[in-house]
Amino acid sequence: MKAKPSTRIRTFVLGEFEANCFVLIRDSNAILVDPGAEPDTLAAFIDSHHLTVSAFLLTHGHMDHVSAIGALSRRFPAPVHLHPADLTWAFTPANAWEPHYPQPEPPAGDIVPLSDNQTLTIAGLSLRVLATPGHSPGSVCFFIESEARLLTGDTLFAGSVGRTDFPGGSSSQMQASLHRLCTLPDDTAIFPGHGILSTIGRERLSNPFLSGLNHPAARTINP
Repeated sequence: MKAKPSTRIRTFVLGEFEANCFVLIRDSNAILVDPGAEPDTLAAFIDSHHLTVSAFLLTHGHMDHVSAIGALSRRFPAPVHLHPADLTWAFTPANAWEPHYPQPEPPAGDIVPLSDNQTLTIAGLSLRVLATPGHSPGSVCFFIESEARLLTGDTLFAGSVGRTDFPGGSSSQMQASLHRLCTLPDDTAIFPGHGILSTIGRERLSNPFLSGLNHPAARTINP
């Protein structure tokens, strides 16, 4: 029998584009994934629950996923993790979407670069970084294998996938990334950057963008 997950996950739907920010809570520690807007809302939650922010994880660099990182990292100093392929533009004027999202303010400290297949151990939690370019060059997913949970950012949604027509997007890379995610166990819960939660198995069966990737041999993650 699979052990009950020990990590609590609180979801905040933030900003004009209604992006999901996930707060992973372990004891009194918090890991913030994709704080894209409304830093005061997130700060109030952290303070009211007496949590210590251990890290910020960014699935990719788009403005609706990073725009609160500047204010939050000043208030709660902690490492900020982002793939270097998105760092080159994430905090530049190219990433503004006026009037809703001005140029994102960079974090207060240095950014820790993410790399494919690395394992992050934060507050006793191990997360494996899966590079999934396509929506953006530096898109990643965070896989909590011990709890069968996958934070997919804007790579995979319930019933859909991330668009590839932004600068740096690639439909061929997206297909390869989706194929990689389809090799995860069917009971893996997905926590997407927008919309509702799902599972890999449900998406393999019903997501039209995964058509042709749904084959019985796909059950173990690619090395």
